[in-house]
Amino acid sequence: MSTIIAGTPVTAGLGALFATHGMTKKTVVLFDEHTRKLYGDGLLATLTQEGFQWRELVVPAREASKSFSAAYRLYGTMIEADVDRSWNLLAVGGGVVGDLGGFIAASYYRGIPVIQLPTTLLAMTDSSIGGKVAINHPLGKNLIGFFHLPELVLIDPSYLKTLPQREIYSGMAEVVKYGFIADEAFLSFLDLHFKAITELQEPWLTEAVKKSAFIKNDVVTKDFREENGLRATLNFGHTFAHGLEKLAEYRHLRHGEAVTIGMVCALFLSHNLGYLDTVSLERGLSILKKFRFPKGVLKRRFLDIDSKVLLENMFSDKKKLDKKLRFVVLKRLGEAFLLEKNVDDKSVLKAIDDALTFFSGKRLR
Repeated sequence: MSTIIAGTPVTAGLGALFATHGMTKKTVVLFDEHTRKLYGDGLLATLTQEGFQWRELVVPAREASKSFSAAYRLYGTMIEADVDRSWNLLAVGGGVVGDLGGFIAASYYRGIPVIQLPTTLLAMTDSSIGGKVAINHPLGKNLIGFFHLPELVLIDPSYLKTLPQREIYSGMAEVVKYGFIADEAFLSFLDLHFKAITELQEPWLTEAVKKSAFIKNDVVTKDFREENGLRATLNFGHTFAHGLEKLAEYRHLRHGEAVTIGMVCALFLSHNLGYLDTVSLERGLSILKKFRFPKGVLKRRFLDIDSKVLLENMFSDKKKLDKKLRFVVLKRLGEAFLLEKNVDDKSVLKAIDDALTFFSGKRLR
């Protein structure tokens, strides 16, 4: 499985680290326009000082970069630069760069090593870990891809200081998810220190990031290809979230914002189906109530949506099997499982309606 290293500066001693993991000092460095501007000069100078031979690739900082056309262009640049299978690829950025870089590494010369250097909270705690790499298709997100584990995941929480608050809250959704699905004590820690973490205060920030990363890595280690249902628990709230993202055209709603809403729906579904008790439901909702959305986003992207329309769009979720939606529910806080039985539409709609009531501030019946 992947080696995860967290610290500041995490890029110190890269040459020796690569050698320890059997990788050469020949690296393709993939940035987006934002990460190139913020970190490029310093990182490339470090690589030069460490004796690396490197080639630089830059893509636009948008979801549309996760495409065949972008990958095809990058393949061409690498071929022209005589990059062969002795090289590796270092992906520096958020989920888009991590996914695209992993996809290219998995497919170029039938696979070269990939190293993830995530720069967002969402990437540090979720998308950079686990080896799921993909690009988008016009008919759906992340439908074309591979399982290709990174050799290294290098996490430096100091990078988060460049992020706007909206991105911090978006990433925090995945952090809280780990508490819900795997560790009630961690959920209590997040509840207690939520404000400090979202304000990037130490040592709580690094503790939250490291704990999240190691929980995901542990789940992936035990169920790499989703063969026993454990890895599927990482999708708590995501079946609802993917429908919301589609309705928002994958542009107007951050992934973490959709997951926050989706987890509220999933909590209600867990409760309504008889798995999660009322006290646990209320405790979970109180934590999710701490999240903040930009003005108007919650209303336009969820409260103004008909629950039946959302359900219809959830069927674009790649996690469905035999045209049936799959849901992760909680048995208790800190313990999730994949519900094998089919959930009827009425129950799903009830969970969505309960979440609409919750977010609108109306009293729940």
